[in-house]
Amino acid sequence: MDYIKKTFYSLVRFLREVKIEMKRVNWPSKKEILNYTIVVIAISVAVGVYLGGLDIFFQWILGRYVI
Repeated sequence: MDYIKKTFYSLVRFLREVKIEMKRVNWPSKKEILNYTIVVIAISVAVGVYLGGLDIFFQWILGRYVI
């Protein structure tokens, strides 16, 4: 029984500390989130185009000289 009580109080203490820390978090603004989202999408598209280009190039090489 003592173990259950100790665990419960530890959980309550942890959740209180989480609440305090969440108040200290510096959340980004909507504009910052939009900018970061656009950057992530742009980089993802650029990497996809780059890898797609490499794939097409290597297929061409293999089709022309190997197969």
